[in-house]
Amino acid sequence: MDRRRFIGGTALTAALLPLIGMQGAAAAPRGRLLPPALNKGDTVGLVSPSSASSERLSLQLAREAMEALGLVVKTGEHYDARYGHLAGTDAERAGDLNAMFADKQVKAIVCVRGGSGAARLLPLLDYERIRANPKVLLGYSDITALHSAIQARTGLVTFHGQIGAGSWNRFNADQFERLFFKRELMNYQNVMDSKDELVPRRNRTLTLRGGVARGELIGGNLTVLTALAGSSYLPDFTGKILFLEDVEEAPYRIDRMFTTLKLMGALDKIAGFIFGECTDCKPGDGYGSLTLDQIFDDHILPLKIPAYRGAMIGHIREQFIVPVGGKVEMDADAGSFRLLEPVFSGV
Repeated sequence: MDRRRFIGGTALTAALLPLIGMQGAAAAPRGRLLPPALNKGDTVGLVSPSSASSERLSLQLAREAMEALGLVVKTGEHYDARYGHLAGTDAERAGDLNAMFADKQVKAIVCVRGGSGAARLLPLLDYERIRANPKVLLGYSDITALHSAIQARTGLVTFHGQIGAGSWNRFNADQFERLFFKRELMNYQNVMDSKDELVPRRNRTLTLRGGVARGELIGGNLTVLTALAGSSYLPDFTGKILFLEDVEEAPYRIDRMFTTLKLMGALDKIAGFIFGECTDCKPGDGYGSLTLDQIFDDHILPLKIPAYRGAMIGHIREQFIVPVGGKVEMDADAGSFRLLEPVFSGV
């Protein structure tokens, strides 16, 4: 996964002043902020804040999926642009996000895809505008950078889940309908299917340490989250339930990133831990590798908090839509977590 770099320079800053305004000096969030509920027939904005789509078909599929869910689609001005591997320049991509939050017609924002590059936008987002116009933001993987920064700067609850161009299979569409349209207080428990196995193997959870914990959810993609270490775009971890996932990262890198979370003091502050899937996280050649089990034993067990792994979160075909900032109760023995309060205003 590409590591993110911020673009600086006085010339660029001067050119972007109308876009940036005063959000670079945004204060700490003034409490949790809920987006308005979503209804069929509402307008959803499609944006590309990270990598460009390699094929036009992906953009078409994203539009068709939103329409099939009963929504009207409005696309960002640069959602189909390309600047290197990115979907447009930083100013273009940030401008599309700021414009969608300001647009009264748009009730939700769905990211077409992840990839890399969202972190480059964080100094360019208008957080005061976002706070004044709260709305649903949906995406995962690289979109973790947006979830984290928006949570840190505004307190807005956003949603870690399927991207526009991803698979809208029956499970994912059902998640969307139940959470956004029916406003259910979701219970997130893996769907297991034994098929022809004597005991179920698919979608299994594994308790690392039993117990129950309550708190607000924080997290997302491990690589993207730890890349924000030392910045002002990470929310407070105190008392939070940390959920994580990753893809195509060797175990030694996973260990290094957990070490970063430990050294920055984040792990010692959390009340509970949920790990989703680490897809294609295989050790490389050489003298061997720590296993994921050993990494969790080293970094999570000493915390003495409820923890489990295997939740349907991550780069997988069927995945939960998780409200970042939502208040939940997790049960590490059952391998589940549930919403304690609505995540939409007026509900």
